[in-house]
Amino acid sequence: MISPLYIHHSQIAFGDTDCSSWIHFPKIFRHVEEAEHAFLERQGITIIDRELGGWPRVHVSCDFKQPLRFGDKIEVHLGIEKIGAASINWLFEVLKDGEVYALGKIVSVRVDNQGKPLVIDEETRAKLVPMS
Repeated sequence: MISPLYIHHSQIAFGDTDCSSWIHFPKIFRHVEEAEHAFLERQGITIIDRELGGWPRVHVSCDFKQPLRFGDKIEVHLGIEKIGAASINWLFEVLKDGEVYALGKIVSVRVDNQGKPLVIDEETRAKLVPMS
């Protein structure tokens, strides 16, 4: 299990599921992205700036351990594996009733509005890994 920087509470919506009533695989990333955005907002980090750019994903992966279904209440545990010059390697676990149902990784790169990588400044780095 990861040591989360942030825990986000969510619920599997009807629109998240497929005809099996299980979560449709790409929908897990919506819940993880909500957790990421809530964490960044709490830390005072701008997610998208039309003039300065944003944080697009360059890699995503997820292993599903158990099926999540419509109505399930979940926790998304979000952590950081590594902060590179312009990138963040996020780790996540999706839990229901204290058990891991899905886990994975997302790599985001800080870019300018032309899509060119930007170095993550020290102030932002400090906000990403707050001291306890």
